[in-house]
Amino acid sequence: MTGNLRGALLQLAAMGLYATHDVVIKTLGETYPAMQILFFASLLSFPLVSIVLMRDPQPGTLRPNNPGWVVLRTLCAVVAGMAGFYAFSTLPLTQVYAILFTTPLLITILSIPLLGEKVGLHRWAAVVVGLSGVLIVLRPGAQDLQLGHVAAMAGAVASAMAAVIIRRLGRAERPMVLMMWPMLGNFMATGAALSVAYQPMELIHLAMTGIIAALGLGGGFLVILAYRAGEAAIVAPMQYSQILWATIYGWFLFGEGVDPATLLGAGVIIASGIYVVWREGRGGVSAHRPASSARLRAEVVTAPKSTILQRLWAPRR
Repeated sequence: MTGNLRGALLQLAAMGLYATHDVVIKTLGETYPAMQILFFASLLSFPLVSIVLMRDPQPGTLRPNNPGWVVLRTLCAVVAGMAGFYAFSTLPLTQVYAILFTTPLLITILSIPLLGEKVGLHRWAAVVVGLSGVLIVLRPGAQDLQLGHVAAMAGAVASAMAAVIIRRLGRAERPMVLMMWPMLGNFMATGAALSVAYQPMELIHLAMTGIIAALGLGGGFLVILAYRAGEAAIVAPMQYSQILWATIYGWFLFGEGVDPATLLGAGVIIASGIYVVWREGRGGVSAHRPASSARLRAEVVTAPKSTILQRLWAPRR
């Protein structure tokens, strides 16, 4: 088996785990508040993530070297997690994914002020076309827009912002800082939300929040293996297979019909995202390659960024 084929298959498997992660969120969201699900999923993430953090070869504390940027990234990660969990709990899976797929397009826009990236006409055109795909998905006036749609878009913006901040910080911050601050921030924010809305959980449902944590971390490690095995240009587009998982899961588990407008809009967004990543990969076009380097899974506390996990899991030299 060639490296690219192995990388593509690993990435497809990772997206399957991520999609299952989101399905468990949606399943629990039919009974419990989204913030409660996120609280317990984050709580049960700590033991798993702690094992990973023990491999951090860099000595130090949780005090950031760039507190302003780390706090901003923490806020973005918390918003992305809360918004994402709420969107998955209330919207059809395909609609959530279609909106979250705008993340690479938003990264391209945010890289201009934050990274000094120069975006040419081709990438700007891809961004405009891709964002128009959101209008196809949402169909203002043809369907009632819900708070879940706003949450999904807020999650995409927050995820893009967090990804660009990571790119800006480079290796100036320890992976432990970049992982633990959002986890602690999320834990405090969702813990406070429990005082507003809490519903006692059955033991099996509490265990399912632990499954969310395990699936998110497992997906992150498969992504690392995928990028080690194959070229980014081959591996990265496999992330969009989540729309296929969403269609299958939505149909069989939640009785969600196949919405042609959502699939058309998702197709426009996906094509634009792939084009942006392809353009960044061309020599001399992009100085920073912010979108293609971001490993474009939306930022969720229970599914840590694979780029940070890779820095922790890299073999000691």
